[in-house]
Amino acid sequence: MKIIIGQPRLEQHLLQLEAELKQHPDADVLFFPEGYLNQNVEEACRLAAGYGTMIVSGHRRLDERPKDRSIIINKAGEIVLEKTKYTPAEVVEEQGWVISTLLCDELVLQGFRNENIGHVDIIMHSIGVGMFSEEQYSEWVEAARQIALQHQCVVMGTSHADGSYRDSEISISIAYCIAPGGEVVLASHSDTRTRTILLNRGDLAPSSHTTQENRMNITVSPSF
Repeated sequence: MKIIIGQPRLEQHLLQLEAELKQHPDADVLFFPEGYLNQNVEEACRLAAGYGTMIVSGHRRLDERPKDRSIIINKAGEIVLEKTKYTPAEVVEEQGWVISTLLCDELVLQGFRNENIGHVDIIMHSIGVGMFSEEQYSEWVEAARQIALQHQCVVMGTSHADGSYRDSEISISIAYCIAPGGEVVLASHSDTRTRTILLNRGDLAPSSHTTQENRMNITVSPSF
């Protein structure tokens, strides 16, 4: 599976999302931050179908509380998962992978908990704005690492390239990917380049980040 992790700027439309779809026509998944889709879900569905790429991100229903929702749109442009923030985890199976989501501070406030969902291959953590301190950055990466270890799955996350939490003067953009064995294979810090994650089951390359437990090969590009 080829996953594109983007760190777009906050915007009212989906210009950066469409630009990434055009640039990566062979991608299986485009992964974007919490709230990026805003209220443009119908347009996102059209783009997913038009480019044949699954979209994992978040959107907002401004007249509801909580307003934020995670969303997975499949390659056919169909919404296959939509979960309100702070509710139990849900999963969907797409392209042979069992995928779930976390939204922003769900990571530390409730973790990944739902004893009814069974095995999960990938947890995709959409974050709103950047981290407001170095301590928060370290705390969130470690929390994600513990979830990867506990559930023996890949955990990856991404934030917007801009924006800050409340009145914080600090905004550290973040994108990360953690292997099922707990190895941090990507942890970008104020580096908003788009990343490509290749996940493969089966034969393992000695130079790749791998876990013997589930025979997974993870390649990150660019890796620095």
